[in-house]
Amino acid sequence: MKKLIYLDYQATTPCDKRVVEAMLPYFSEYFGNAHSDHVMGKVANDGVEIARQQVADLIGAMRSEIIFTSGATEANNLAIIGAVRYLLKQGHTARRVITVCTEHKCVLETIASLTVMGIEPVILPVDHQGQIDPQRLKAALQIPTLLVSVMAANNETGVIHPIAKLAALAHEYGALFHCDMAQIVGKTETLFRVNDMGVDLASMSGHKIYGPKGVGALYVRRRPRVRLMPIIHGGGQERGNRSGTLPVPLIVGLGKACVLMQEEAKVEVERFARYKRQMVEALQQVVPGLKINGSLFDSLPASLNLCFPSVKALDLLARIPHLCVSTGSACTKSSVSPSYVLLEMGLSEDEAFRSFRLSFGRMTTQKEVQQAIHALSCAWHNAMTTR
Repeated sequence: MKKLIYLDYQATTPCDKRVVEAMLPYFSEYFGNAHSDHVMGKVANDGVEIARQQVADLIGAMRSEIIFTSGATEANNLAIIGAVRYLLKQGHTARRVITVCTEHKCVLETIASLTVMGIEPVILPVDHQGQIDPQRLKAALQIPTLLVSVMAANNETGVIHPIAKLAALAHEYGALFHCDMAQIVGKTETLFRVNDMGVDLASMSGHKIYGPKGVGALYVRRRPRVRLMPIIHGGGQERGNRSGTLPVPLIVGLGKACVLMQEEAKVEVERFARYKRQMVEALQQVVPGLKINGSLFDSLPASLNLCFPSVKALDLLARIPHLCVSTGSACTKSSVSPSYVLLEMGLSEDEAFRSFRLSFGRMTTQKEVQQAIHALSCAWHNAMTTR
């Protein structure tokens, strides 16, 4: 077996060694419950509150606007269900929630679950580049709407949506705006800042930014105030929004990961953009008919979704098992179905089956990019000659 080349950073990232070092003392030395009144509890709580500030600093929020969760999936559920339930309790008469057909399944399925409350889910289409037309959102908002949820960057194609424009439209028609920002945090030259974007609620996950799995955060705007009804009940932690004993080591790790992203994102993004240009140019020279799924330019610098001609992605990748890439979202259970994201963009089933995603990350080297280019081109040519 050749040395593995990992190019699936949109699925998950390795935990940075500096993050692990920051977490370690909180497993066995500073192990107190952050809500205990004694000294050990205070030490743990201090670690949590420092991390809360570090998360807030990365996304341009206030510390009091950060709620810790188990990850972006829970944060998305809390944002959407919690906000809708609170608004309904306040007597709002709107019964519509709007999202986009290429959203992460945890958003689409959460919104679908709201039908038991009498909510009408409205799913907007995207164009062949994977982008939403703001005019479609404006048309949908003509009917009173409680909430709009649009991800900042797609988890399969890396396509970036115009969040500031979409959030402004939602507010113009009296709706809250939620954004799944799991894929974009620290991944663009200009950092994603919630106040600049004008979002009311925003979700993130630690394992997408070289932090630990099992922890994430939800931003909840305080001015003007956004309120939620909890979906996890218990001791009333996180100001009553999310009960449960806080996983202090994971939260400390998330905070450290946010610090590193803020310090290193600009240099990393420039490097990823070089890798992306190099890979596209090299592969297009040796693989006639290679296509890029989604916008090449309005997308994350570290992300590529490629459609190879004539050869199914699984057949191609079986020839190079040392290359770790993905044929779809790792957050969707395995199936033989083609990517729903690509189908919604207008690709045929055959094209979708010939497509896969790759993404660069902090640990990706120039040598690995060159090796990946060589492996993909050789595998494709071998597949074509043995058909």
